[in-house]
Parts: sequence; C-alpha cells; structure tokens
Amino acid sequence: MPEPVKKTVSAFAKKPKTQEAEEGSSVLFEAETEKPDAKVKWQCNSKDIAVGDKYVITAAGNKHSLAITAITKEDANVYAVIAGGSKVKFDLKVVSKPGAPVKAPAVASGKSDVDPEKAPAETAPPADPAPTADPAPSGDPAPPAAAPTGEQPVVAAQDAPPAEDGQPPDTRQDLTGLFTEKPTSGDVTVGENITFVAKVCAESLLKKPTIKWFKGKWMDLASKSGKHLQLKETYDRSTKIYTFEMQIIAAKANFAGAYRCEVASRDKFDSCNFDLAVHEARAAEGFDIRTAFRRTSADGKEDSGELDFSTLLKKSSSFLKSSNRAVQVSADPDSDVWNILSHAPSSEYEKIAFEHGITDLRGMLKRLKKMKKEEKKSAAFIKKLDPAYQVKKGHKIKLAIEVANQDVEVKWLKNGQELQPTGSKYIFESVGNMRYLTINHCSLADDSAYSCVVGEEKCTTELFVQEPPITIVKNLEDQMVMKGERVELVCEVSEEGANVKWEKDGVELTRDESFKYRFKKDGCKHVLIINEATKEDCGHYKVKTNGGESMAELLVQEKDLEVYQSIADLTVKAKDQAVFKCEVSDEKVKGTWYKNGVEVKPDARVNITHIGRNHKLTIDDVKPEDEGDYTFVPDGHAFNLSAKLNFLEVKIDFVPRQDPPKIHLDCMGRTAESTIIVVAGNKLRLDVPITGDPAPTVIWTKGDKVVTEGDNRVHVETTKGHCVFTIEGAERQDEGIYSVVVRNPAGEDTADINVKVVDVPDPPQTPRVLSVGEDSCVVQWDPPLFDGGQPIIGYVLERKKKKSYRWMRLNFDPYPDTTYEAKRMIEGMEYEMRVYAVNGIGMSRHSPASQSFVPVAPTSEPIGLCVEDISDTTISLKWRPPERIGSAELEGYGVEYCKEGTDEWIPAIQGLTDRTSLMIRDLTTGDKLQFRVRAFNMAGPSAASTLAQPVTIREIMQRPRILIPRNLRQTLVKKVGDTVNLMIKFQGKPRPKVIWSKDGEPLSPTFASVRNSEVDTILFIRKTERTHSGKYDLQVQIENVEDKASITLQVVDLPGAPEALKITDVWGFNVALEWKPPKDDGNCEITGYTIQKADKKTMEWFTVYEQYRRTNCVASDLIMGNEYVFRVFAINQVGLSLESCNTPDSAYIQKTAIEYKPPTYKDHDFTQAPKFTHPLVNRSIIAGYSTTLSCSLRGSPKPKVTWFKNKMDISNEAKYRMLSRQGVLTLEIRKPCTFDGGVYMCKAVNDSGEDIVECKLEVRPQVPREEKKKEV
Repeated sequence: MPEPVKKTVSAFAKKPKTQEAEEGSSVLFEAETEKPDAKVKWQCNSKDIAVGDKYVITAAGNKHSLAITAITKEDANVYAVIAGGSKVKFDLKVVSKPGAPVKAPAVASGKSDVDPEKAPAETAPPADPAPTADPAPSGDPAPPAAAPTGEQPVVAAQDAPPAEDGQPPDTRQDLTGLFTEKPTSGDVTVGENITFVAKVCAESLLKKPTIKWFKGKWMDLASKSGKHLQLKETYDRSTKIYTFEMQIIAAKANFAGAYRCEVASRDKFDSCNFDLAVHEARAAEGFDIRTAFRRTSADGKEDSGELDFSTLLKKSSSFLKSSNRAVQVSADPDSDVWNILSHAPSSEYEKIAFEHGITDLRGMLKRLKKMKKEEKKSAAFIKKLDPAYQVKKGHKIKLAIEVANQDVEVKWLKNGQELQPTGSKYIFESVGNMRYLTINHCSLADDSAYSCVVGEEKCTTELFVQEPPITIVKNLEDQMVMKGERVELVCEVSEEGANVKWEKDGVELTRDESFKYRFKKDGCKHVLIINEATKEDCGHYKVKTNGGESMAELLVQEKDLEVYQSIADLTVKAKDQAVFKCEVSDEKVKGTWYKNGVEVKPDARVNITHIGRNHKLTIDDVKPEDEGDYTFVPDGHAFNLSAKLNFLEVKIDFVPRQDPPKIHLDCMGRTAESTIIVVAGNKLRLDVPITGDPAPTVIWTKGDKVVTEGDNRVHVETTKGHCVFTIEGAERQDEGIYSVVVRNPAGEDTADINVKVVDVPDPPQTPRVLSVGEDSCVVQWDPPLFDGGQPIIGYVLERKKKKSYRWMRLNFDPYPDTTYEAKRMIEGMEYEMRVYAVNGIGMSRHSPASQSFVPVAPTSEPIGLCVEDISDTTISLKWRPPERIGSAELEGYGVEYCKEGTDEWIPAIQGLTDRTSLMIRDLTTGDKLQFRVRAFNMAGPSAASTLAQPVTIREIMQRPRILIPRNLRQTLVKKVGDTVNLMIKFQGKPRPKVIWSKDGEPLSPTFASVRNSEVDTILFIRKTERTHSGKYDLQVQIENVEDKASITLQVVDLPGAPEALKITDVWGFNVALEWKPPKDDGNCEITGYTIQKADKKTMEWFTVYEQYRRTNCVASDLIMGNEYVFRVFAINQVGLSLESCNTPDSAYIQKTAIEYKPPTYKDHDFTQAPKFTHPLVNRSIIAGYSTTLSCSLRGSPKPKVTWFKNKMDISNEAKYRMLSRQGVLTLEIRKPCTFDGGVYMCKAVNDSGEDIVECKLEVRPQVPREEKKKEV
C-alpha cells in the first residue's frame, strides 16, 4: 500500500518578497516564523550573511528582518531565508538613479534603429579612407553591446545542441495529450526576459504531474536554476489545472537553441519541443566587427577569456594589430561578412576571416551553422526522415524514407559511420520506393544521429532513447535517534546512477554550507546523512524518483541520562578493598571521580574503569586516609552521584582464653531489617566478623540444608576474625535466609542473614491493540508475571513496520500505565508493537510482538438516508456511500432503529449489509420509529446518519395510475398464430385490483391469460385467432379510486380469392378483364391484385400485372392464334391469397387472312421532361421511429432520381433507403435522430430537362417517461 502524501508544512507565516531599489538607497526584507524560538539564517547566493556595515539582521520573537544599506549594482543577487527545513528565495533588483548618464561607445555617434544583421548597406557608417588607422581610438573604448560580462549563464554555449544539416527540432506533439497548453517557440533580445508556460489538467490524473525542462538532448534545467533561470509552479483548485513556468532572465546569445518540456503522471507521459531565438541588441553605428571576435580576459592575452560569438559582425575599414603583426581589413564599407560567408565555399572561410579580422574560426563556423538556409527540393528523396524520433529503452523503432528511384541503393549511417546488417540489431528493408531501417532492443548507445545517404544527398535525424522510470526497490524505514547522533536514511532504486530527490515535510533538501545534509550514492543505494540530529530534524522524509516515492518518519529525542544503579556507602577495614560502582543509561557517557571535591587520579592502589554503562572506582589496601566523600560526575550532565567511605578500625584487646564465640553483624549492606539485597548476576559476599578463643568453627546453612562448596559458584572461607560466604553470579534461587553458626569449646553463637536477590522483571504479556485511528492506536498489555523483586517503575514501547526489521522506541521515560496511545503513524501502513518492563534494576527483555494492525480512521457517515417505500409492516431505506472511506476497505453498513421516546437501538438485521438499500420487515403497524445507518471498516463504526424525523409505520395510499407503453397507444397488429404478451405497469398503494375486459365483456380465462403483480399486469395469448381482435379495457382500482386504459388488437390473416372474374372484350391482341374484390379481406385493407395468364395448350402461368390496384385491366401483347385463360389473386399486408379466381371462358386471338399494310406515320415524340405530379410534404416526426417521404413523378425517358439533404447527396448513405414503384418515389429514413432534421430535396433529370421538389423535416426528441409523469 503506497504511503500517503503528507501536506507540505512551511516554517514561515510571512515570507519576504522580491523588491526593486535604486542605487545608493536601502531596502528591508521581513519574514515571520510560525514558532517564536525558530532559528533563522539569511543567505546571499547560497552563502551565509554576516552582520556588518552592509547588512543589519534583527530578530524580535517570531519577526525577523534583513536590512541592506548603500545598495550598489553588485547587490543584485538571489537571497534566501532559512528556518528549520523551509527555505524561501527572493531577489533584489537594482536600478540606476533617474537621469544618470549612460556611457556611449567611443566610436558610436548614436544608436542604429535597424537590426545589425538585416541593416541595409547604406545605414553603415562610411569607412575611414586611411587604411592604416588604429582600430582603437584614444581613450578607453566602450565595450561592445553584447560583450561578455563574466556571468555564468544557465546553459553553457557548448551544451547547446547543434542543428545538424539545418534540420529543425522535432515539434511533433502527438503523445498522450496531457498538456492543455503547450509552450511555444519565442524570440527575445539579449538582456531581456521571456517566460514559457505549460498547463496540465489534473482532473483525470491519479497523481500530481511532474514536469522537467530540458535544453538540447538531455540537459536538465532544474539544476541550473539561479540568476538567469527560474522555474515556477502554481495550482488552481477551481479548474484543477497546474501551471508550470520557465522564466529566462537577462537572456544571453548562447541561450538560443532547442528546448523540450516533459510531463509525466504514473503511466502517462507527454512532451513538447520549442525553440528560443535570441536576437542581439542593436549595435551603435561604426561598430567594429573585430572587437566582437577578439578574446579578452583579465590577463590581457588574446587567446584566453570568454568569447561571445553571437555579436553581429560588420566589416570596418581598419587594421587589426595582434601579437606584433598587422592585418589589413577590406575597405568596402557596404559588405556584409555573413552574406559573403554564406555564399562562399568552405575552402574560402579562412581567407575571408583573415580579410575581415576574424580571429576565431570555431566561433565563425558555429554562427554559420545557426544561420537559416533555404532548403532546396531534393531530387533523390520524396519523403525524408523526421527531424527527431523518440523511443523507450528496450523497444524497437522503424525509420522510413521514400526515394524517387526505386532501384537506387541507400546507405544508413550512425554518427557518420555506416551501419552493417549484423545479427538482429539492425534490419534493412526495401519495398518499392520505401526504405526502412529497424532498430531492435534500443539502448542508450543507440541515442545518436542517423543519416540516410542516396548518392550525393542525405537526410539526418536525431534518435532519443528514453529510459524507463526508476522505481524504489527498498523503501525508507522509520528511525528514532537521540539528539546529536548521526542519521542515515537508506533506500535502493532499480538502476544504478539514477537521480533522486529528497524532501522533508514537502520541502526539497539541498546541500547547504553547513553540510547539515549529505547525499551519498553507492550503486543502487541512495543515502541521506544527517551529521548531528536535532529536534528540528523531526519530520517525514521522502525520497522521489520519476517512477515512485517512499516516506519514513524520523524522531529525535533528548538525551536524558538515567541512573540504573547508584553508588552506595561503604564501611571497610584496613587492608580490605573498597569498590564504588554505578550504572547509567548511556554507555558513551564518561565521567570523573572526586574525593572531598578533589579529582581522584588512578595510581597503584586506585583503579578507575569504564566498561559499557558501568563505572567503577576500586581502592586496594584501604588506609585511614582513604575515608571521605566520593562523588561521580557524568560529563555533560548537571548531576552527580555521591557515597561515603567509612574506615573500620579494629581494636585488639587481650582476652582470656576460653572466650565463647560471638558474631558481629557490622557488615557491608546490612539494612535495618537485617536484609541484604543483591542484584542478580552480581557477586554475593557475606563477610561476618567473628571472635572466640580458641578459634571457632563456622557452619553456613540455608533452611535445613548445610551450604558447602558444591559447585564453583559457592565459596566458604574462614580466616582469623572473619568468616566469608561468597556466591559468584547470584541467581533467583539463591534468595532466602542464611544462618551462620560458630562453635568452640566455650560455647556457640548463631545469626540469621536475610538475602534478597533482585533482577530485571520478566517480559510483559503480549500487547493487545484495543483500537486504531487515522494515525494512532491504543495498545494494552498485562504486567509481567515476576517483577524481579522490585516494583515496576514503568514500561518502554517500540513499534515497527510489518515488513521492516528496525524497531523504533516510542518513549524514553518509563510509562507507568498498561494502556498507551501511540501516535504519528502512517495511515494504511501495517505495524507491530512490543513492550519492555522497567524496575529499579533495569529493563526486561521485550514482550512478544502484537498482532499486526493498520492505523485507519472510521469512514465518514453515510449520506442521503431517506425512506424509499413504506407499508403496514415494512419500510425500505436507501442511502449513498460515505464521502470519505479512507485506506481501509469498507466492510458494510449497520442499520438500527429505536422507538420514539427511547434510546435503545435495535439492529434491523444480523450482521452487516454491503448494499446501499434495505427493506426492514416484521414491524408493528402504527409504531413511530427512528432509523440510523453507520458504515463499518477495520477501525469500527462511523458516525451515524439519521433520518430527520421519526417515521410512522403505516402504508400511505397512492392513487392508481396506468403506464401505457408508447407502442400500445396505437392499434397493435398481429398475424394469426402469433403470440401476444403485453406487460403494462401501474402504480398505486395499497395493491390495486386489476380488471381486464374485451368489448365491454369480462375477459374469460380460456380466451386469454392474465397475470397480476403489485406493480404490473400481463395479458398473454399463446396463439392468436381472428376472434381475438377488438378493444381490450384495463381497469386498476383502489377502493373508490380507479384508472382506465384501452388497447386495440387487430389480428390479420390472408385475404380470400377475388370474385366474378370475367372477360369483357377481346380485340386484336388484347383482352379486357373485370372482377370484384374478395368478400374476406383478412381483417385488413386489400393492397392490390396479381393477374396471370396461361395458354391452354401448355397451361403455364405467367404474371401480367403485380400489385395492381384496380378491379379491371387489359392484357396486351397476346399471340395470334392462341387461346388464353386468366386468374387473379388478392394481396393484403399479410401476403397473397391462397386461392385464385379463374375465368370460366377462354379468349381466342383470331388470325387474319388478309394481309394488311398499315399506313406509315411519323413516330410520335413521347419524350417529356421530368415533372413531379405530387410534391413532397413538410413533416414533423418523433426521433427513433422510422419515417418515409413520398412524391410522384412522370417523365420520358425514365429520369434519374437523386435525393439530397441540405443540398448534400445522400444516395450512398446506409441510413436512407430509396424506393421507386409505378412512378411513386419514396425515401425511407431509418430511426431518425434530431440531427436528421433539415431540408430534403428530390431531383429528377433526363435528356429533356429536370425538376426539383423539396420539403422540410422536423425531428422532435422523445419525451422521457419521468417528464411525462410530471406533465400528468
């Protein structure tokens, strides 16, 4: 799960602004910090500013100011103010005083208003006729208009990409289209400013876009920001548009060239190319060309220093004196050097430069390359290579050209070297006039210039290979350090040498003068080093690449030294050893021992040791002078540990023999309760002084068991006047009451010593996470089973990310309770917790890790809770999901209700529902209930969304209403045998009563099936018959309120046969027929007849007329001598009648015996121009329903008909269907939409003329059902 992006927090409440001041005046920059105790540092050009006569720095609470007095031109720099991790840059612009004189060039009499490069010859000043005139007049000459100033430009001149072969940069902008506004090419004069603007719409982006500005191929301008280049970024929340600006300040000539802007957001990428042309400032008249091409430097050497080749060159009539030799310059005042060079062969460049005083040929050649040349039309190439191509690393690219001669051979070059078809890297193809070069598996080595050579001509392109995005392989890990310690934040990226950007709380980190932050690269590993951590370094650190980011939290704690074991008072005897021992929390802390305020120096008897956290002072052969107060002072901490050394003087008195033994319990560490406390692992030494004569015997017992030297840990030693009992490395089982018994012949003595072994406590029980929040959790644990013999002081907690191995401590001071709230976590990240117990002895081992958990916050409350439906026992609720869900998955919704006047909420269902609607059943009619809905996720329930007021459980009556579909509002036509299935919806509550009837009579279940539900009714007829035709009435009734609707059903069938077909007349080759319409028209209109004839010899039927509308006709063109019979079929919309009507008699075509020669007549001219006998009619239709436009036409020969819409030919469009039958022209428009409205025109053309008829068609949109309900 990606870490959430933290909001950038600035340390400044008020930031200083860029100001402009005159020379000699003063200026004041002011800033306000969020915290009054913040440390503020002012810088000029990344160098710290010291207080002096020039700069005055003041600070009052959270207000800070910088005053600069006696401003000069040198003070125009970039300044910055730094507080914590925030750095704000601002500029000081210095202007000359009004009316200040401006030095003019010594050789100039005024400024030329003409571009020096385009100035006509007559505008140049006349040359000095003396050929040996000195080029520099007396006095100090003024520098040329664009002479070098010593300032470092944003982009070095040698880094500008050369425009090889005059090819312009690639300006194709056809990638994914992230730009809403792309930077465009621009022109600027030397010394002026220009701004390029790019805009990106972030409405559809999942991540903030990142932008890069390049000059040339891959020179990233982000590292060049400074005096001459500034990059800005703004965001408009209303339009969700990012605006990126690149401002070039005080442009120089070498800033010209090709630039590129790239923007990326996750898997989307876009780029744009643009050019910057820098024009020289207008030169003064009489400007000497040689001064612009002569190198100048502080040491006066001609061949050193900075050289500005962008100055426009004009020849002057003078001599160039250099290195004790003179060069004569051409005396023609009207000649232009660049015009001469552009038309001269390259072999003459050196000669021309020598004649015009140009001392640097390299600068001249660069200038010539930048000049625009008219590209001649190529005779060898029809299509050349594009100026540039771009391909991702590892992909392939195909370069294509088209040559004029398909038989010509081409050569492909890479950086001037011919490519050979070796392996599968390069593939050459030749298809007709096309030539292809395919480069497979592109790498950074393929990022070169490629050329294609045909004979003497060639075309060139640049191939840019783009590397894949750099991803973060190993994320940063949270750390907690002490103040002053070194911090290293380490991450690993996918490729070596990748560039990353470090941020702290959203502010980019840079190397400053104090070396606060250092950045280290080791292969794929990147390290951010903080030398000495302070409290200001706390925060969230983020590392970014072009393919991802990672964030970690750094906590810095003050070093509070804790004393785990203090030194104790000692009472020792002569010749014994005194040991003062203490233990502190930091093993790096050193200290000093003092005796009565005087530092103790180690010698032969005194030994001072420091091992880890333990500090020890050992004094051997204690003497009376060693008695005193001993103190241990830790270095760097304002406290000390003190103890007293008491010297026990043993007095020897004469005692008579047979002195009974006696035990003297004045021993080290004895308390008032005669209990000796020893820390587990330390040595337990019981030194008991005894007396008696003769020397008594000593027996040590623990309980009923005599203690002997059974192992290497226990030692019992008896000396004169002492009995010593020692246990090496005391353990918990060594605790108890030890008895010492001394006996001699004079008697015995007994003493009990209570020994208590204390230790660090056992680990606490496994912690439990009680609840989680957006960036916190509440954890609880049980105390350890054994407290180590000392009361528990508190607990120390640690946490870590699930996939990390680094535990980070949450508190340094022991926490007294067993419930702790851990904060400052990252939402959505998986964590684990563990606990240490602390007592007076030390810290226990850590507890087992808790179950992993994810800090998440409950969602916001569901929105839009409302009642969808209600009845006597049920209610339907619906709502919308919460606006904020967070990083945890939504588990479901809980619905509850309570009666009005009570606060007992009852779950409506068991568990949760994942739907946003619910029907609650089995409610009591008449109850007044309040309902609420809560969203649940891993963090628990959200705030409740409650109805505005309680709801009474009672069904609300709704008037019945029938919703007739549009297609049933007209007559429904069905063929015999078809199935009828009509579903008609209705509204009404409670459930209405549905009644169907046909022609006023109740509908029989055997006649048609009816199925009713709460919201609709279905009329079903499995197989229709003619008797099903009629009007069906639907009645929906609730109590005394009802609604009615009618549906007309027409069942059609094939028509019957026509009647009374007879032959009314026979003449020549013609027969007249007549008949009557059929009695059964099939329940629909008769649309025509089909007339057929048959010769009685063969009885084969042939159609005479089809779709004939009249009931009489003439059959012509019959054959003489044959006898014919006729029949007629009727036609309706279903089809042709099954039976025909035949003539009862036959018609015989008589043969003529007399040969008749008809008179000859001149053929009648039947040609006729087209004429529309019935025009088109304007129509208004509804969108979505097919329609037709019809008109009738006559003309001979048959005219050619063309249909137009808004004077556009629509003959070939599939949406329209053109029909022509018996002179009736029909245009069918299939399912028209509102865009099909307009003027339709039908045009008929034949050899005799043409005719046009048109109409207007209006297409009205369909009215949605909801709007119809509102209208009703």
